[in-house]
Amino acid sequence: MSGGRSTPPLVAISRALSRAVSRLTFHEPVAYVYNPLDYARRPHERYLETYGRGTKRVIFLGMNPGPFGMAQTGVPFGEVGLARDYLRVDAPVDEVIDAHPKRPVEGFACKRSEVSGARFWGWVKGRHPDPRTFFERAFVVNYCPLAFVEESGRNLTPDKLPVEERAPLYEACDRALVAIVETLEPAWIVGVGAFGKERAEAALGARSGLRFGAILHPSPANPRANRGWAEAAENELAALDPSILG
Repeated sequence: MSGGRSTPPLVAISRALSRAVSRLTFHEPVAYVYNPLDYARRPHERYLETYGRGTKRVIFLGMNPGPFGMAQTGVPFGEVGLARDYLRVDAPVDEVIDAHPKRPVEGFACKRSEVSGARFWGWVKGRHPDPRTFFERAFVVNYCPLAFVEESGRNLTPDKLPVEERAPLYEACDRALVAIVETLEPAWIVGVGAFGKERAEAALGARSGLRFGAILHPSPANPRANRGWAEAAENELAALDPSILG
């Protein structure tokens, strides 16, 4: 018998997804591809191991890493200050040589704040000063683990990829999402934005008893999100099911 520690299920799923998407190729307008499951593996897996235990009532499903959030910290919506000081996830991030000059990976030394992450985890913190009480019922993941950057430095979301590149990416992400749901056994998948709900329904819609919803994405590019995102998210969750977060 081996005395080694077994790999936690979510870590195994993450590593398999990282290997799968690393084999994919992307062309213009994509100039740079970031895979934080690889270079930010240590904080990412610390997040999974710390908060991804047991079953959950709801999974909040984001789109893909933001340049100053998960692309830096490995944590979904992982604005540096909140990932480090609230979630207590702080671990070394490997250097990324092939990064856009305007989008370097600085890890937890990054001075830029991810607005979406600050809003999302700031909302969670307001509800749950101790993050462990949030994660007793909930978990947060991104559907796609990759960030795409154009030559100009502009972020490109995965839904804007051509179908021949999008299809194999979605296939890998669907497999991972199914495995995550089989592990955490949620009753709800709530997209943080419409994209998350759409992809969850596509991958999991035939699964009996699973329910789907969405809340407003906290991006500052969304005018509605700039007029009280937390209140809007609370109202949308209450309309879905007031007991989602207890």
